[in-house]
Amino acid sequence: MKRLLELELMEDESQVKAYAEADFETPHNEFIQRLKSFIDEPGLSGTALDLGCGPGDISCRFAKAFPFCKVHAVDGSKPMLNYAKSALPSDLTERISFIPGLLPDVILPQSSYEIIFSNSLLHHLPDPQMLWKTIEKYSRPGTRIIIMDLLRPDSIEDAQTMVNNYAANEPEILRRDFYHSLLAAFSMEEITEQLAHAGLHLNIEQISDRHVFITGVMPDSLRQKMDKNETVETINLESPELYINRDLSLLEFNKRVLAQAKNEAVPLLERLNYLCISCSNLDEFFEVRVSSVLEMVAIDPKAIGPDGLTPIEQLEQISIHAHKLVEEQYQVLNEILIPKLDAENIRFIRRNEWTEAQHKWLADYFNDELLPILTPVGLDSAHPFPRILNKSLNFIISLTGKDAFGRNSGRAILQAPRALPRVVQLPVDETQSGPADFVFLSSIIHAFVSELFNGMTVKGCYQFRVTRNSDFFVDDDAIDDLLLAVQGELAMRNYGNEVRLEIDRHCPDDTVSFLLDRFELNRDRLFLVDGPVNLNRIQEINNLVDRPDLKFTPFKPSVPSQLARNKDIFAAIRRHDILLHHPFESFSPVVEFLRQAAAAPEVLAIKQTLYRTGADSPIVAALIRAARAGKEVTVVIELRARFDEKANIDLASKLQEAAVHVVYGVVGYKTHAKMCLVLRREGKELRNYVHLGTGNYHPKTAQLYTDYGLFSCNKELGEDVRRVFAQLTSLGKVTQLNKLLQSPFTLHKGILEKIEREITHAKNGKPAKIIIQVNAIVEEQSIQALYRASQAGVEVKLIVRGICCLRPGIPGVSENIEVRAIIGRFLEHARIYAFANDGNQEVYASSADLMNRNMFRRVEICFPIESKRLYNRILHDLDLYLKDNTQAWLLQPDGCYLQLLHVTNDEPVQAQSVILNELQAS
Repeated sequence: MKRLLELELMEDESQVKAYAEADFETPHNEFIQRLKSFIDEPGLSGTALDLGCGPGDISCRFAKAFPFCKVHAVDGSKPMLNYAKSALPSDLTERISFIPGLLPDVILPQSSYEIIFSNSLLHHLPDPQMLWKTIEKYSRPGTRIIIMDLLRPDSIEDAQTMVNNYAANEPEILRRDFYHSLLAAFSMEEITEQLAHAGLHLNIEQISDRHVFITGVMPDSLRQKMDKNETVETINLESPELYINRDLSLLEFNKRVLAQAKNEAVPLLERLNYLCISCSNLDEFFEVRVSSVLEMVAIDPKAIGPDGLTPIEQLEQISIHAHKLVEEQYQVLNEILIPKLDAENIRFIRRNEWTEAQHKWLADYFNDELLPILTPVGLDSAHPFPRILNKSLNFIISLTGKDAFGRNSGRAILQAPRALPRVVQLPVDETQSGPADFVFLSSIIHAFVSELFNGMTVKGCYQFRVTRNSDFFVDDDAIDDLLLAVQGELAMRNYGNEVRLEIDRHCPDDTVSFLLDRFELNRDRLFLVDGPVNLNRIQEINNLVDRPDLKFTPFKPSVPSQLARNKDIFAAIRRHDILLHHPFESFSPVVEFLRQAAAAPEVLAIKQTLYRTGADSPIVAALIRAARAGKEVTVVIELRARFDEKANIDLASKLQEAAVHVVYGVVGYKTHAKMCLVLRREGKELRNYVHLGTGNYHPKTAQLYTDYGLFSCNKELGEDVRRVFAQLTSLGKVTQLNKLLQSPFTLHKGILEKIEREITHAKNGKPAKIIIQVNAIVEEQSIQALYRASQAGVEVKLIVRGICCLRPGIPGVSENIEVRAIIGRFLEHARIYAFANDGNQEVYASSADLMNRNMFRRVEICFPIESKRLYNRILHDLDLYLKDNTQAWLLQPDGCYLQLLHVTNDEPVQAQSVILNELQAS
C-alpha cells in the first residue's frame, strides 16, 4: 500500500482538543521507559530538544524523568502549543519552553543539544528529510537521538483493524485522525532508506505491530562531515522567531516583581508591597495593553505582529499567562505572606475567627460607618443593572423573599465607595495578639449585608471587580482645545469597555454566568480569586503598622560634595558639570536649583517641562514664586501623562493663576523630555544653566526610582535646550542641534548610527562594545541593529528592567548579546546608552527607551555625559549592574528569565546596595 499524505499540522481547535485528551498512556509510557533505558543516566543534565511536541505530554514526562534537564519543545501548530502551555504544570514552567516553528527552518535557542527526541512527528511530514536534516543541524558529537513513530500497515483493511483495536472507544474525530496517520506513516524499508540518504547511522527496531523505535548517538566522524560541508546561511532578522511578544514580556516582568514577594531576603512588609505592586501592574496591563489588543481584534484580527502572533493569538497567550500569574499572587498571599505576618502578630482575622467582642465591635462599625453610605440596588425592570465603576469593589447578592413593596428580584448589586478603607484595624481592646489585627472590608460587608435587606433572606454575597479600558483617545486632528478634549475623555475613563472580571471563587456558576453576560465577557477574561478582589489596597496596612524591623532600613540620600561645600548652586555648576544619581543622591539640589533661580535677581527666565510631579510639589512652588517675582516662567505640561491627566490639568490651572506661561507641547506628540533651563544675566552676557534628567521632576518618586540628572552651563548644550523649548512653545522648522539627540527627529537615527559605528569597529578588529540600560526594548530597527552588532562580534550588554522583545543567545544572531534585569529595592528607571567607540568612549543619558513611541511619537532628548570623571561614574555603576548576582535576572532565548542567585556560587554582589554605600561614604 502506498503512503497517503495527511495534513502536516493540526490547526482545528476541536481536533487539537481531541488529540490532547486522548488516552496515549500506553505508547507514551513505552516511549519514556525505552528512552530512559537507552540513556541510562538518571542524573543527566543539560537541554533536550523535543521535535513535534504536540500538546506537551512527552516533554513533561521527560522533564519529570530527568529533573536536572531543560526541554526546548518545538511544534508548528499554534493551537497545539497554546494547549501545551495551558496544560503545563506550574513546577515545570522554568524547565520547559515551547517554541513555534516549522522544520527544518525553525530558529532554536541553542546551536546543539545533548538529547534530541521525537514522538509521532515523522508521519506528519510531507518530506521525511525535514526531520533528519533538523536532527543533523542541531546535533553534536555524543548527541543521543530517540525517535518513535507509527508504521504503515500493509493494507487499508489492516489500518481499519488497528483503529478498531486501539481506538474503539475514542471520539470519531480521533479515530479518523488515527486512520489517516496510519496511512501516512512509513514502512521499515522506507525509514532505512531515509536514514541512509541523510547519512545517519541509527538503530531501527519494530517494537509493536504499529510502532518503530529509532535510537543512536551522533559520532565524531559525522560531525566532522557536517563541519566540512557547512555553509553560512543568511538569517532573516525580521523572522518572527527572533522576537518576543511585548505583552508576554511585560507579564514576565510582573512575575519578577512577584518573585520579590517570595524572596526571604526582603523584609516582610516590603514583600507584601511587592505583591501589591504586581497586582497594580496587572491592573494597568489590562486597562491599557489588553484593551489595545482587543481594539486590534476589532480593527484587523488577522494582523500579524513582529513576533508572528495575530491579536487573537496574543489574547489567548495573555489569558494563559495572566491566569497563572493571578493564581500565584493569591497563593503567595494565602500560603506565604499571611502566615508569616501572623507569626509577627500582624493578623488578618477571618469571619469564622472573630471573638464575640470583635463581632460586636464590627457590627457597631458596620451600623455607624458603613450602613449610612452603602446603597444596594435591587435588580428589576425599574432598577436595571447599574454602571460599575472601573476597579471598584462590588458585591452581587442573592436574595429570597419580598421587600416592602412586594418585589422579589432575586439579586442586588452593592458598590463599596472608594473612600472606604479596604482593611479595618481593630482597636487595641478588641485584638487577640496586639495592635495589628485587621479585618478585610469585604468580610465586614459579607457578615452584615443582611442589615441592608430588611425582611429578606440573603442566600449568597460575592465580591467582584471589573477592569475597564482606561486608555483614552484624543483625535489630534479634530480638536481646538487639548485641555477640554482631555477633560472630556477623563470623564469617561471610569466607564470604558470591560476587559476583565474578577469574582470570588466561591461564587455559584449561574451567578458568574449572569455577570459575564451583563459585561459581555467570555471566560478567558474571567478570574476566580481566593481572597480580596483588589490586593492593591492591602498596602494600606503599611501606614498602620509601626514595625520598622519588617521594612527596608531608612537611609539619608547624600549630596555631592561640590554642592554641600558651596551654597551658591550656580557657582558650583560654573566650576564643572554635576551628576546626580537618585535615589542614592538627594533630589533636593534640583529643588534648590529652582528655588535659587526664583530668588536670584540675575535670573530672567525659567523654562521647565513637567510630565509627572506630584501634589504640592516644591518644584511647582518654586516656579510660582519665580513668576510672582516677575521672572518669565514657561512650563510645558504634558496633559496626556497616563493616569496623571487630572493632576496635570489641575497643575496647569494653578500655574496659570500665578501668571506662568503654560503650554501643552506639540499636538500629536507627548512631551516626555526632562529639561529645565534657567537664563541668568552674568555681567554683560546671558548664560544658560540646565538640568537634564532621565526621570520625572517628582520628589517622591525620586526616592524610589533610580535616575540620573545632569547640571551644566555648557554653552552648546544650553543653546540646544533653548532651541528645543522654542520648538515646544512656538512654530518653526526643525533646527540643528549641536549635542542633543532629539526625537522624533534625530534620536532614532543617531542611536542606529552609533550601533553601526561599533559594527564597523568590530569588523576592523577594533574594540567594540555597547552597554544599554533602559526600561524597555521593543523597536524593531533597533533590535535588528543590535542583532547585526552581535553577528559582527560586538559585545552587547543590555540592562532592561521591563519589556524586552529581543532574544539573546541565538546562534548566528545574538550569541554576543546578554540581557539582564535588576529587580531590587529601587525601581530601575534610568536610560543610558554607552558605546566603546574604539577607545573614545561615548555615554549618553536619556528620557527615552528603545520603543516606537519614544522614538517616533514623543518629544524626547538624549544628552551626552562628556566629562570623563562623570561618565566613568556611570560606567562604574553599569559594571556593578552587570556583576550583580543577587537581584539580577538573565533573559533566556526562550523569553523566560533565570534568577542568577540560583546559578552562581560567586561572591554576592548587589549593585543597588553597593552604589548606596559608595555614595553615602563619599
